[in-house]
Amino acid sequence: MIRRVGEPPKAGQRYTRRPGVYAVLALAGDVLLTHQSAPVPEFQLPGGGIDPGEHPLRALHREVMEETGWTIAGARRLGAFRRFTYMPEYDLWAEKLCTVYLARPVRPLGPPTEPGHSAVWMSAADAAAHLGNEGDRHFLMEAMARHR
Repeated sequence: MIRRVGEPPKAGQRYTRRPGVYAVLALAGDVLLTHQSAPVPEFQLPGGGIDPGEHPLRALHREVMEETGWTIAGARRLGAFRRFTYMPEYDLWAEKLCTVYLARPVRPLGPPTEPGHSAVWMSAADAAAHLGNEGDRHFLMEAMARHR
């Protein structure tokens, strides 16, 4: 069973299952996050939804590039969590199935192409304090503990 984080599902609410991939991107004790300015400003692990027919690792590379402008390498699966949430940008109640990877940021190729996103480097401790959801925080801290 995949652990649930955040609010439990609302009784009577229909949810669309939405698989996604996310990355902990650590380099020299700092972490690369994405800041999404709207609909609610939030720091997040870079990542997002897997398109129909898309391989999860291909989706991970695409999403990290779109949200940070960086290429990555060496992705290794850390684990998964799920959360039930409303996604206002899609007008969608979603059961997000989030698979989290540890990967190495390689190089920036330009600014993020995803509207409203910016790449932000911060210490792992600051990142853990600023991340917008409990699942992201859990896997960030687990990755940092494993790789000290």
